[in-house]
Amino acid sequence: MKRDLRKKIVLVLAIGILLVSFLGCSSLGAGEPPDATLTSLSAAVAGTATAAKEKDASVDTLATAQANATQKSLEIQVTQTARYIGRSDVELAKATVAAPILAELPQYGLDTSQGRLGWVHDPLTLDIRGYHQFAHGNDHMEVMASDFALAADITWDTRYGSSGCGFMFRSDGDPDKPNQYMLLATRFANGHVIFSALADGEIANIHDFYPKTEDRSFEWQNGTTNRLAVIARGNLIEIYTNGVKIGEVDITQPPSRLPSPPKPLAPLDPANAQAVETYQSQLQEYQEIVAQSESTYQTALKNYTNRQAVFSEGFLAMIAGTESGQTKCTFENAWLWLIEP
Repeated sequence: MKRDLRKKIVLVLAIGILLVSFLGCSSLGAGEPPDATLTSLSAAVAGTATAAKEKDASVDTLATAQANATQKSLEIQVTQTARYIGRSDVELAKATVAAPILAELPQYGLDTSQGRLGWVHDPLTLDIRGYHQFAHGNDHMEVMASDFALAADITWDTRYGSSGCGFMFRSDGDPDKPNQYMLLATRFANGHVIFSALADGEIANIHDFYPKTEDRSFEWQNGTTNRLAVIARGNLIEIYTNGVKIGEVDITQPPSRLPSPPKPLAPLDPANAQAVETYQSQLQEYQEIVAQSESTYQTALKNYTNRQAVFSEGFLAMIAGTESGQTKCTFENAWLWLIEP
């Protein structure tokens, strides 16, 4: 058993040293002074072994305590090695956070060597109520971006299908007459994603997509979660849901009319009063949204002729918009990657 344990120790130590060597070759942020991590780990090793011996002197318990103590000892050695080659605990933590992001970038056709991490966001919830209300949030509003990838897991709870959650980007930050792009995902018609542009506060471009056409995993029901990502490179905006590309927009091209979504299905049993009431409510909402979409398209087309909404850089945020009632959007695992040559 001791021989097997020694083999495991050698293997884990070798992996740890290789990991630290790899991290030492990259730079994800400026280092900060080391903290008391090494001291804490040392105390934990001693405490684990001593407590185990006092509680139970059996061979199995001692072996477990020894293995746990050995693992923590290896962590200490890796930390010491990291510091020896000039890496701080903060830098190692940043590298750990960045790892899944670097693994996700190729899904969007991005090269991990061409760019850098802009920020990683803590979970954020936007909860709004009322008619045509709007909210945005970002703990890193000081960061502006031109070419970038922005992604987040979005869990929604909306009263109306035309209410939704998404992103704002390349915004000039004007609170009254903004110039900016927005990407809003809604539950309407089993899932609907709208790209829009505001020029001096007026709708000046719009393009619509139905995720289910390409992404069969898209969930439209309340309480479900989808990953939304937008990739902006020059005049091209690419849109992804759950890692699947559902469409793209050339911001220099005019608005596109919303394709007709499928109507709600009539109940199979006309005698079922509750089913009939639900259907009538869904049909009314459907008709209202279709009429509103056509009106928005006509306005965007008219404004597009007068003021092309072509923006190259600006602020970013996560957004929530409501048609009426309550809209709650929760954003998790959100990050910004800045694309650079």
